Amino acid sequence: MSTPVRTAIFPVAGLGTRFLPATKATPKELLPVIDTPLIQYAIDEAQAAGVERMVFVSHPSKGAIERYVLDDAALRASLREKGKEDLADALREAALCPRGDDVVFTMQDEPLGLGHAVLCARDHVLPGPVAVILPDDLILGTPCLPEMVEAYGATGAGHMVATMTVPRDEVSKYGILDGAETAGRITRASGMVEKPAPEAAPSREAVVGRYVLDASIFEALATQEPGAGGEIQLTDAIARGAERSGLAGFRFSGTRFDCGSKAGMLRATLHLAAQDPDYADVLAEMSAPAPRAA
Repeated sequence: MSTPVRTAIFPVAGLGTRFLPATKATPKELLPVIDTPLIQYAIDEAQAAGVERMVFVSHPSKGAIERYVLDDAALRASLREKGKEDLADALREAALCPRGDDVVFTMQDEPLGLGHAVLCARDHVLPGPVAVILPDDLILGTPCLPEMVEAYGATGAGHMVATMTVPRDEVSKYGILDGAETAGRITRASGMVEKPAPEAAPSREAVVGRYVLDASIFEALATQEPGAGGEIQLTDAIARGAERSGLAGFRFSGTRFDCGSKAGMLRATLHLAAQDPDYADVLAEMSAPAPRAA
């Protein structure tokens, strides 16, 4: 029987330059989709998958993430004094406590790539395969990671990545599976290619920000030569280990939004607003024809 996925790694050290000036003071992972920060969706997904330990790979300038994630007893007490019991209860339910939850914060001081961020978590993970969740890849609907964990053991592959089929002219935005053979939701692959040109792409199976990785990934990352931009690329390390460990793509059920971009954040916000009757009037006003000038 396969070892359960006990650890989830959250790489949250990036500086979010595409959202400046907002991210000058607020980490992009705390930007809300309506009223819920991106990091909360990621935490909820990890909890739904049953992981035991959450490792946040952050940056010293982003202390607000730790303040958000961990419980704030003083704030809750202040709310209760003001009679806001429901809000205090909601904050406690959402927050994590290092004494009651297995939570670790570690720092990535230099922007050396996603692979390097994952490597920074090496000393803090529990034995067995690990999950990696990129909070700005928001997947709504059916939570992705629980689906992947359930399917992981049956694939026989050490590395599993979440995938979706993209148009040929968009493959250069993603890591793309090589040698892909799909049966149902599972795609067997011999490797991955990072952001290929459309004419050179080996498939249209694109990798998005959910991974379940064999523990051998840490040794691969430790010996990985820098790739594009002088960074340690997680894609390169996964591809190196594909022949030995096996690589599978998983087509998830939910809807993915690229919330690392402004357009993706807007799409996610509108998607959720369309499902909530409280915003029906606002959406109707936005879609109504503009009045003609007199």
